[in-house]
Amino acid sequence: MSAPAPTSSPASLCCCRKSPSTSGRFVGDSAASASRGSRRRPPADVASASNFVDFRLRHFHLDLRINFALKEMSGWLVLDLLPLVAGVRTLVLDAHTSLAVHAVDCKTSGGDREPACLAFRLEPFADFGSALKIDLPELVEVGTHVQVTVRYAATDGPAMWWLDSELTCGQDRPLVFTQGHSVSNRSFFPCFDSPAVKSTYTAAIRVPDDVTVLMSASRSCYSKAARVFHFSMDTPVPAYLVALVAGNLRHADVGPRSRVWAEPCLLSCAAKKLGGSVERWLTTAEGLFGPYLWGRCDLVFLPPSFPIVAMENPCLTFIVASILESGEFLLVDVVHEIAHAWFGNAVTNASWEEMWLSEGLATYAQRRITQQAYGAAFTCLESAVRLDALHRQLRLLGDDNPVTRLQVQLEPGVNPSTLMNLFTYEKGFCFVSYLSSLCGDVGRFDDFLRDYISEFKFASVVAQDFLDLYLATFPEAARNQGASGADRDLCRRVTPPLASPAGADFQRWLTGCGAPPYQPDLSAGAALTQPVRDLCRAWTGGRHHATEAAAVSDVAGWTTFQVVLFLDCMLEHAPLTHEVMSHLRARYASLFDGLNAEVQVRWLQLVVRSVFYPDLPRLVAFLQKHTSRMYTVPLYEDLSAGAMRGVAVDAFRQTRRRLHPNLRRTLQQIIAQAQDNAHVTAQSPDAAVSLRDVNVSA
Repeated sequence: MSAPAPTSSPASLCCCRKSPSTSGRFVGDSAASASRGSRRRPPADVASASNFVDFRLRHFHLDLRINFALKEMSGWLVLDLLPLVAGVRTLVLDAHTSLAVHAVDCKTSGGDREPACLAFRLEPFADFGSALKIDLPELVEVGTHVQVTVRYAATDGPAMWWLDSELTCGQDRPLVFTQGHSVSNRSFFPCFDSPAVKSTYTAAIRVPDDVTVLMSASRSCYSKAARVFHFSMDTPVPAYLVALVAGNLRHADVGPRSRVWAEPCLLSCAAKKLGGSVERWLTTAEGLFGPYLWGRCDLVFLPPSFPIVAMENPCLTFIVASILESGEFLLVDVVHEIAHAWFGNAVTNASWEEMWLSEGLATYAQRRITQQAYGAAFTCLESAVRLDALHRQLRLLGDDNPVTRLQVQLEPGVNPSTLMNLFTYEKGFCFVSYLSSLCGDVGRFDDFLRDYISEFKFASVVAQDFLDLYLATFPEAARNQGASGADRDLCRRVTPPLASPAGADFQRWLTGCGAPPYQPDLSAGAALTQPVRDLCRAWTGGRHHATEAAAVSDVAGWTTFQVVLFLDCMLEHAPLTHEVMSHLRARYASLFDGLNAEVQVRWLQLVVRSVFYPDLPRLVAFLQKHTSRMYTVPLYEDLSAGAMRGVAVDAFRQTRRRLHPNLRRTLQQIIAQAQDNAHVTAQSPDAAVSLRDVNVSA
């Protein structure tokens, strides 16, 4: 999944406490992983209500009918299970209050009886899910094959995003998609909703005429007479990577094993942007990390209502269509999702408390791929942009904030999605870069990562598994730092103190708060980053009148990441004076208008934070055009926090019918928070507007 934007309010992040020493990977049926001997027990998962440790999930099947009029998927789920614990009499699945469970029945191996109807109940668990408790027959014993069928309907839960026609790009037909990360798919189907559990699956999805269904599956076919799409995922995956989209979708091949899917109005643009590139990135990644394990590498572009930038669903990456405007961001985000094919999908973090094992490794892999494909300068520039954002977020949160740890422990009832921040990605990237530097040869570290994938493919792991293999491969990484033999033994301890040249150790990396103890050398990008920083210093140092070297023609030749880095640097100095903003506008604003939304949104944040009313028309036009969460939320947060609160109310009134209900609620909450201190005043000085007057109903 692509990295989130920095949060503007630390209150939106959860509080975590120090993680205890835990160990163990869950390998399911993977023969490759089983080669290491008897498998360890999977870790406890406080975000799951299920009793997945009591069962082995062999396979599951979904048979669902999509009804756009009712905004409902109804049908049944079949789970093939093997009990692992003697005397287990209850099956507990993760579910959600939005699921309507109608009936549950059960068949066991070795008998010709009719399926037995089972008693069940839905009990509270957390605000993001419920516990579906099913009473099993007494004849269920360890090793008995049990087939449980749950008949249910899914409607408007956290994973289910129903778009009316006017919310799609083509505005001609409705569309539905699912988004399961981190713990939302329990509102799509009852499941063991933990990354520690992997299984294969099949699905039959019944649809109206002229609807195309795609799923994150390795094989698919369509029965036109019955209007049924059939899917099969032959490789074990966790529940959060099961994804579906249905609507007016068409495709274009962009490589021998990749195609893009989109609404017809977007297809030619998407195919043109990615034609030939996906195969190049896949081939580069395979040269670094080993064979691509998923067969197809397709991408589907979804309307702006898609809540994140991209999601690495295996075989079928989901991407928000808004990113098509931003060529370099599109490149980096797609490469990041491709990197997840190895790090996150093939080998998965067994607990959400160690998401860096997915996102940190994928970010490192993404940058190895772009370094090979586009050079060190490009990669260092992109890294500099992200690491600058990391340090801005750190200044906002504080050095002692527990959300800055790599290894955290979820409090019961806390949604794991709140752990997703830049530290998961960028501090994780720095840790992996540090491990690469310790071994002294980036090529040898590439080989280690290839061995890591080979050793643990299709398994779920914890940090100890990764570090065990690292020290077995590079024992000199401990010896060269003068650590004792006891300190080098990671087979029995999760994070022993290993001294490093930077004065850091593994334990400090994993459980310490604050900035990364080590950052990779980005000097290869200095030719691209230094002019940006020099220009920012010129403008903020009061010398902009004399800075003829900062002519618009110079900036016009910059890459998108250079312009973004410049505006991010300027935002650190906001608010700027009216005089400086006027000069910036005269020199650059027309250029920014011609660039992509990633550039425009940053300029407009500078406009809002500096209360620069001359560019208000640009701001209003942007909010009327863009209804994507990644662009609207930062602007509404800045608007509502300052003197331009009235603009937020007016923009919300004008665009609310084109916003997805989830985004509508988010923006309503952002605006409503301003009511605590003052009434919002509209732009007209004689027109006062109270937030209570804003109609935010669907």
